[in-house]
Amino acid sequence: MSSSSPGLPYPRAARLLRPDDFAALRRTGKRVALKHFHCEFRPNAGATARLGMAVSRRVSKLAVVRNRIRRQIRESFRLRRPGLPACDVLVIARVSTAELSNAALREELDQLWRKLSARAADSSAAELLNAAEAPGTMRDRL
Repeated sequence: MSSSSPGLPYPRAARLLRPDDFAALRRTGKRVALKHFHCEFRPNAGATARLGMAVSRRVSKLAVVRNRIRRQIRESFRLRRPGLPACDVLVIARVSTAELSNAALREELDQLWRKLSARAADSSAAELLNAAEAPGTMRDRL
């Protein structure tokens, strides 16, 4: 935990850990794309957002570069997690992220979290609207 923000932890419960979680997210998730990152998300039953990351060797053959990108993603998520909707998020780094500075990575990630919050709010509102319009049983009408 960082000394600059002691009240914003990154606990195990805030991470996607099981392969089933990743597979379900890839199957049914919605997508958000930016120039340097691609994101897939779907609502979860938990109270907060959970993060999964994919930074492959295609991004950079150097582990030190891939780990730097992962640290920036993790730290940015940790700071923004309280404001994010309850959803599972998979952030996929594109090849171009290897050439970015840490400041540019954080700026791009902040843009990603804003776009994700807007898209998640739009999709949850649409789901509520569809549920309200869906025909129910006769008991619903009584």
